[in-house]
Formats: sequence, structure tokens, C-alpha cells
Amino acid sequence: MVTTNIRRIIAVLMSVTLLAALLLTVGCQAREPEEKFVLRFNHVLAPTEPYHQGFLNWAEAVSRRSNGRLTIEVSPSAQLGREEDVIEQLRMGANVGQNTDSARLGMYVPHIAVMNAPFFVDTIDEVAKLKTLPTVQQWIKELELKFGIKVLSFNWVQGHRHMVTNVPIRHPNDLAGLRIRTPGAPIWQESVRAIGATPIALPFGEVYQAIQTRAIDGAELVYRNVSGAKLWEVADYMSETGHILLINFSIVGRAWFDSLPEDLQKILIEENEKAGLETSRGMEAGIAAAREEAIAGGMTIITDVDRAAFRAAGEAAYIALNLVEIRNKIYQELGKPLP
Repeated sequence: MVTTNIRRIIAVLMSVTLLAALLLTVGCQAREPEEKFVLRFNHVLAPTEPYHQGFLNWAEAVSRRSNGRLTIEVSPSAQLGREEDVIEQLRMGANVGQNTDSARLGMYVPHIAVMNAPFFVDTIDEVAKLKTLPTVQQWIKELELKFGIKVLSFNWVQGHRHMVTNVPIRHPNDLAGLRIRTPGAPIWQESVRAIGATPIALPFGEVYQAIQTRAIDGAELVYRNVSGAKLWEVADYMSETGHILLINFSIVGRAWFDSLPEDLQKILIEENEKAGLETSRGMEAGIAAAREEAIAGGMTIITDVDRAAFRAAGEAAYIALNLVEIRNKIYQELGKPLP
């Protein structure tokens, strides 16, 4: 009897000991901090521009939804380096991201550059439809699988680009002989050449000084670029050519993106798309105020522009880069009439 009781006591003690050990293990595991991730996101615009606040809103939403597990550090004014250099860094697996455009992505997947060609699409709603198209989805997949570039969203629409010069521009003939700044990607260069000017590749941050010193005769920019850089101090006219609707992409490296847990991947994409659309709508609504700001700064706004002449001239860019067929294919998928 005594032996039996001792055995029961020992069994109970062993069970208690095992239970305590199990609870201790679970408790330790529960107290272990979850892995945290940081994305350093670069853009070339000034902190005063709406895009910067849009990216900050994105960062805040991601941090909130992830309970601080994913942090986005937003760097304006190209603080992390030139756009092209940052893209190469993210392709190599660095935890960096970049706001870019389809013109630069066209250096990897040539046909995607058509999205920044002259008069390609006209509205934010059309841009939103583009991501549903089979051809566009194919380009996005190719960027990811072949070049290591993960597109989070291209809901970021800066608006229509216009001519910023010291002479009024109403017709493509008015651009003859003028040196107009544009990014160095082929579609930008050919677009500016097609509508009559001589394209000059320069970083955005050098535009003010280049116009001031007459190294260039002007630039093609959206309204918020003008107000953000106070270009009315060096340029007299904003001619509303509206020759390109500027579509921007938020990109990160595929390798870094794949290292994130699935829930963080979902949060990163969803909040970027949401912030992009909100920022784009806000910029569109703010064009009138930006125009008034440019006028108050001393600029004259040229509104009686021959858009039909510019649209016809822009066709030369599609021909020069063999983009006519792919443009027409996208229009068919989009349900948009062919030009």
C-alpha cells in the first residue's frame, strides 16, 4: 500500500513538473519578439510635394496595420541616391524601394514604356483599369521574375505634363530649337523630340539652375513640380500642352519582398495602392490651386494650346520606338478607340 501511494505521488509530481516545463516553454516563446522589417523608400521630389506626404501616409498605415513589424523610412529629394542606382540596389536584394515611372522600367521591359508615351491615357480611371489588362499583367510578371523588380502599385498619377519655358508654347513649331529637360529614358527623349523640341537629359534636382543659367530653355513638368521647386523664379510661362499623363510606380526588390511574411506582403501592397489613389485624386483636385500659385509667383499660363497638333506630332514617338502595335493592343484590351 505504501509503495503504491509513493508511486502515485511520484507520478503526480512528474506530471506537474512536465506541465510546468511546458508552460514555461510556451511562455518563453510567447515573449520572443517577432521579427521586424525596414524598407528605405526613395523618391526624387521635395518634401513639400504631395507625393512625399502620400508616402508618409503609406508608411504610417503599414506600421499601424503591422503593429510595428514593418517600418517604412521615406527619403525625399533623392537622399538615397539617383533613381537608376537605387533600382539596381533593390534588384540586388537591398531593403530599398523607389518611386519611378514606366519610362525607366522600360529599360528592362521595353514595351512597358508605352505607358508614359504621348497622350497614351487621359484619366486616373484609365490608369486604374490598366492593371487589369492581360498584357500589363504580363509585363509586371516579367519585371518580377526576370529582373527582380516587384511592382507594388502604379496608382500614383502625378498629372499631365506641360511645358515650362521663357517663351509661350502653343504649337509644336514653337518648340523648334528649344532645349527641353526630360529624363534620359528613350520614351521621354523621343516624346519630347516628337513634339518639336531637343531633349536634354537632366536629374530633376538640376532643373532650376539649368534654366537659370540658360543651359536649357525649359522643362516638361506637372504643376506640383513647378510649385515645389518655385520654377516661376526662372521661367515665365507654363504652356498647358498636357502631352503626357505621368504614371508612377512604387517598386521594391523581389528578393526582399519574398523575405516578408505573407501578411506583411499583403499589407504593403494594399496600403500602397490605397495611398497612391488617394494622393492622385488629391493632386488632381489641387491643380487649380497650383495653377493660381504659379500665377501668383509671376508665371503666365498659356491655355490656348493646339492639343490636336501636339497629339498628331506625338505619334512620331510611337513610330520611332516601334510601340504603335503594342499601344493599339492595349487600347483594344482597354476598350479605348484607336487613334
